[in-house]
Amino acid sequence: METIACATQMQAWAERTRQAGKTIALVPTMGCLHEGHLSLMRLARKQADYLVVSIFVNPTQFAPHEDFDAYPRQLEQDLDGCRDEGADVVFTPQQDSLYTAGFQTYVITQDISKPLCGASRPAFFRGVTTVVTKLFHMVDPHVAVFGEKDYQQLMVIRQMAQDLNFNINIIGAPTVREADGLAMSSRNTYLSPDDRRVALSLYQSLSATQAAVAAGETDSQTLIDTATRAIARHAQTRIDYIAIVDPLSLEPMPHIDRSARMALAVFVGGTRLIDNIALYPAVRPRV
Repeated sequence: METIACATQMQAWAERTRQAGKTIALVPTMGCLHEGHLSLMRLARKQADYLVVSIFVNPTQFAPHEDFDAYPRQLEQDLDGCRDEGADVVFTPQQDSLYTAGFQTYVITQDISKPLCGASRPAFFRGVTTVVTKLFHMVDPHVAVFGEKDYQQLMVIRQMAQDLNFNINIIGAPTVREADGLAMSSRNTYLSPDDRRVALSLYQSLSATQAAVAAGETDSQTLIDTATRAIARHAQTRIDYIAIVDPLSLEPMPHIDRSARMALAVFVGGTRLIDNIALYPAVRPRV
C-alpha cells in the first residue's frame, strides 16, 4: 500500500494508472475509520482495479462553533485498517495543499442542499462539494463510493457529479449499524454510556415509522409527531429535525403514496447524530 500526501503526486499516480488502462475506485473519508468505512472499501474494491482511500478532515465543512479541532484523528490506526482491506493508495493531503493561501473558489449546489442538514448547517454542503470536487480532480476515479448513512450528502454529490459532468459512477452503500441498531459514526466516540443508550431511540423511531408505513399509515405529520414524542421523552435529546422527504429531490412529502425517506438529526447530550431509513407504503389489493 502506498501513502501519498502531495496533491501533485496523487494526480501523477492517477494519470499513470489511467494511461495503463486500469480503473480507480475512490472512498473519501475524514478518518477515524470504523466498520462502516471498511464496508465502503470492500464494495469499492470490487468496482475497479485500484482502490484509493482519502483521509482528510475538511475544515470548510465545519462552522466556527463546530467540532473541527475535536474531531477524532487516528491516522496510524486508519492506515492499518486500509491496509487490511486491500487499499492500494491512501491519500492524506495536508490542509494547505488543498486550500492554498488566498483560496476563494467554492462549489455550491442549490435546492438539494437547503433542507435537512443544510438548514441548520448552512456552510456544510458547500464545504463537502468543494472538497469532493477537488478529490475527484486529484484522484480521477471511475467510481466513488459514499455511505447512505449520510443520505443527503450522497444525493448532493450525485447532483453535483451530474451537473458538472463528472464521468464518475457514484455508488451509495447501505448504512452499517451496531448490533443494537445504532448507525456507526465517528462521532459515536463522543457519547457517554448513558447517551449511547439514549441514542438508540433514533433507530427505534425510524424502525417504528417504517413498520407503521408498511402497515398502512400514510400521513407524514402523524408519523413525524410519533417519532418526535418517542425521542423527546429522553431529557438528553434535542431534535434538530425529523422529516419525511422524496428520496431524490429531498422535498417534503405530506403523504406517503410512493417510496420515501425519513431523515433525522438529533443532539444526544452534546453530540449531533444523523440517521435515515427508507419507507415503502403498503401495497393495497385491487378492488
